[in-house]
Amino acid sequence: MEHEDLLDDVLKLAAAAGCDLECVPDIAATRSSWATATAVILDASTAAQCAQAALPRRDAVFLVSTDPAPRTLWERAVEIGAERVLELPGAEPWLVNALADATDAPALTTGRAVAVLGGRGGAGASVFAAALGLTAIRTGQHALLIDCDPLGGGLDLVLGAELEQGLRWPDMQLRAGRVAASSLHEALPTRTRGNARLTLLSGARQGASPAPDAVAAVLEAGRRAGETVICDLPRTLGPSAQAALTRADLTVVVVPARYGRAPRPVSSPITWPSWVSPPNSSSAAPPLAASPRPRSPEPPGSPSSPPCAPNPTSPKPSTAATSRPAPKALSPKPPAPPSPHWPPTPPAPSDPNEPRHDRPDQA
Repeated sequence: MEHEDLLDDVLKLAAAAGCDLECVPDIAATRSSWATATAVILDASTAAQCAQAALPRRDAVFLVSTDPAPRTLWERAVEIGAERVLELPGAEPWLVNALADATDAPALTTGRAVAVLGGRGGAGASVFAAALGLTAIRTGQHALLIDCDPLGGGLDLVLGAELEQGLRWPDMQLRAGRVAASSLHEALPTRTRGNARLTLLSGARQGASPAPDAVAAVLEAGRRAGETVICDLPRTLGPSAQAALTRADLTVVVVPARYGRAPRPVSSPITWPSWVSPPNSSSAAPPLAASPRPRSPEPPGSPSSPPCAPNPTSPKPSTAATSRPAPKALSPKPPAPPSPHWPPTPPAPSDPNEPRHDRPDQA
């Protein structure tokens, strides 16, 4: 690039994206690195030189200019097959993202994000999130474990990595924008198993919760790198937890198991006794018949009489209604006067030689 102001702006944007730029002096040096460079950034003069040199078309060629871009720049873009014309400073965010993608070399597939939170205290959400990260690297997948609970003890304690070197959330000077996944791999504690890698961003048991933009930037960096992103969220969903929850592909709520007697399955058959009629049964139970009471044998020669014959000498019951006297009104009984012999006189002590008659054998 020959435009110095544009060159300074592009170098600043490359530093923000974590990308190292190589400035070539002439068209001959451009030809030698034209096919191997990850991205090519040209201004109007260098684009005209590339068009005159008839360089082959390639991807990721960007033309930059001040706003608005001249008409001739669009013509040069068509000649060399540029991918996009960028008018600075309006297109600066897009250029930063493009340079970051060129540095990180995005994965073939986009990673997935999982949010884990507990239904109550002590449910084991942090342990489950750490187990997901370890399971991912055991299956040969890269994982990024993010601690979004400011009141928790820290995921580094769960994994036994509290003494490992690396940044924690209070050390991350990140507010908004885009962060490269390679920068996270270099600055954060990692665990490896074969070719798989687990990157941990834990809290430090002090300080405030991370900013929502910082959580979103780290989560998107892991997804661009094709990693499985696991976020440990608190039960109280603050702004940072909401930022992770809205970007998650799956949310897992961990609740503790309650032990007790299991309910009887509905499909199990019920065995009814033979003398009970099941409900909604078409066959009714047979009625219960009273068995006759056995009679004692009569002595020989006694007259036989019906078992329930009435006694002729017994008076007949009267059918007339008898009147009952009305109950008398009860008047309160006056209290008894105090006894002159109160308190009672204690009995005289008994003679130990006198025989006792309180037992039957001594009476």
